[in-house]
Amino acid sequence: MAGTADQGVGRLQPSDPRQLGPYELIGRLGVGAQGTVYLGRAVSGQRVAVKLLHPDLTEDAGARGRFVREAMAAKKVARFCAAQVLDVQVAGDRPYIVSEYVPGPSLYRLVKDNGPVSGGPLERLAIGTATALVAIHEAGIVHRDLKPANVLIGPDGPRVIDFGIAKAPATTATATSRVLGTPAYMAPEQIRGDRVDASVDVFAWGAMMAYVATGRPPFGTDSIPQVVQRILAAEPDLGGMVEPLRGLVRDCLAKDRAARPPARQILLRLLGQEAGHHVLAQAATLAGVPPSHTPAVPRTPAVPRT
Repeated sequence: MAGTADQGVGRLQPSDPRQLGPYELIGRLGVGAQGTVYLGRAVSGQRVAVKLLHPDLTEDAGARGRFVREAMAAKKVARFCAAQVLDVQVAGDRPYIVSEYVPGPSLYRLVKDNGPVSGGPLERLAIGTATALVAIHEAGIVHRDLKPANVLIGPDGPRVIDFGIAKAPATTATATSRVLGTPAYMAPEQIRGDRVDASVDVFAWGAMMAYVATGRPPFGTDSIPQVVQRILAAEPDLGGMVEPLRGLVRDCLAKDRAARPPARQILLRLLGQEAGHHVLAQAATLAGVPPSHTPAVPRTPAVPRT
């Protein structure tokens, strides 16, 4: 939900509100297509992220609908992998969503400031984000805008944010809808405006992991038309990525959605298993997620790292 929270906390501007309902606004976290995200303080003193719908969108029924769906989608996802929604106010002329504040950089900012990630830290990020992807899909949600800026690295692991264009699989976009997403991380069918399903998130996960490992998206950063053309027709540039992650990412970036592994299989491959049960519990353990944040499934021993 927190949009571009990777920019850190900035000062409030003169035009910014100082209070929304019971929440005092104390800084800016970022601005996205839907709204401005503020760092707020609840009556209890708890710090929260408050996303306020842009004023020019308050009369747009479609924008309001997406705003509500964002909150509903985030609420369905396991709390250990998404910023928890705490409050939603959509009546009146200042609709806003309140979620927990995740005190950490985005994956985008982490790589931009510190360079590509490799070795054990890369494996942990891969497992943590794949765990989140499994949880999102098992909640019946297709995120549709998974990218490094929408993953915050909190003290207890990665959290996926910004469900503003997320949909249930039965209602995902078709060619008659406006194409939404971030071009560098969009699957071919998403770019073409075809009906999309959970496999678009798999493609985005692969592109995101390539960015983390190499410091650049796998289809380039130049003009949007060139990036789009490469996504549709060229092989990804995976730089110096090493196996086995390289092969997994390559499979996720297949042009044919049917050739991409589902999120659960991604996780099994990362864990070095061909089959297994209680995947979320095992992956959460390896990713360092506290037991209280894992889904309610029977605990099983963690798979040893090799």
